Amino acid sequence: MSVESTKDLSTITDAEIFDSHLGGKLTVQSKMPLASKRDLSIAYTPGVAKVSQAIADDPAKHATHTWASRLVAVVSDGTAVLGLGDIGAAASLPVMEGKCALFKEFGGLDSIPLVLNTKDVDEIVDTIVRLQPSFGAVNLEDISAPRCFEIERRLIEELDVPVMHDDQHGTAVVVLAALIGAARQVKRDISSLKVVVSGAGSAGVAVTNLLLSAGVADVIVLDSRGTIHRERNDLNQFKADLAARTNRDDVMGGLAEALDGADVVVGLSSSTFPEEALAKMNKDAIIFALSNPTPEVMPDVAAKYAAVVATGRSDFPNQINNVLAFPGIFRGALDSGAKKITEEMKVAAAHAIAELTGDDLAADYIIPSALDDRVMPAVAAAVGAAAKASNAL
Repeated sequence: MSVESTKDLSTITDAEIFDSHLGGKLTVQSKMPLASKRDLSIAYTPGVAKVSQAIADDPAKHATHTWASRLVAVVSDGTAVLGLGDIGAAASLPVMEGKCALFKEFGGLDSIPLVLNTKDVDEIVDTIVRLQPSFGAVNLEDISAPRCFEIERRLIEELDVPVMHDDQHGTAVVVLAALIGAARQVKRDISSLKVVVSGAGSAGVAVTNLLLSAGVADVIVLDSRGTIHRERNDLNQFKADLAARTNRDDVMGGLAEALDGADVVVGLSSSTFPEEALAKMNKDAIIFALSNPTPEVMPDVAAKYAAVVATGRSDFPNQINNVLAFPGIFRGALDSGAKKITEEMKVAAAHAIAELTGDDLAADYIIPSALDDRVMPAVAAAVGAAAKASNAL
């Protein structure tokens, strides 16, 4: 595993970036030789007709004699791309190509980017449902909340293949993995932690749900108007659901009130963490400042108030990066024949990631590197086992 220095990354130029993207980042390459008439007769006509007829006679052969069962569709409408916002389908394509490259490099899976020139939920769902014979799993990407919740829910209901919105669940899995490591570092059980989640968008909702599933009992979520609590009458259905299951003491106010006596804060919005608010946290606090490119608080400042600090950036220790999760989750789901990705599979993935730090666990090493080649096999194995145990097959 190679480790690049911050200096190495700082020398990247715009020209290098744009030259690397000329013509796109992906290509399709045949697995079969096509050098003779015999090759053509086997790969295409007339030989391929026998395979097509066999699939028509026995649909199960679709999974064994096409690439569909190993192909992930990476789908976006371009409405929530990175920190760029709603930039449209065409502008989102370089990001989706990059995601496909990560699937291949880190998961050994083929994938194809599909960017849809519509924001209509019904049209997006109908399009993916109609295309489903072409692929074996769906990775939703960069779709704005709250539409992303409905799109994912409906696709899970209508398709018989794994579906996951990575901005939600990939983030949640890696946050949980990092929290498991951080809690072990400060000698706490995650069930005893008071956690504040700053941000109630797609990632904030998913992180909160997964933390609750993993045994965290005390979570407070904040949106742009402050803490989410039962007395608020301005909540959409997703935030209202959170209000019913979080903030058990109905803490009202903003970040300062939420952080009073908190053990953990997870930043998943473009807000900032003032020092005076962080100073209200408990001893041996844990701060995850995950906004990119500018964290909610810089690590050197956060370290004044926390025993463990993590960000979403590669130039600081403890990078919380989705690439730790999604390649192995989809690989494990497809290898095991899972028809959906369950909460149990996500929790298993998080524990598999966290366990890789082993005896090397430290305040600046609570989670393995995104380039650690042990991660994908460990996650895939854990997800596959959890799929069988949770009847996801």
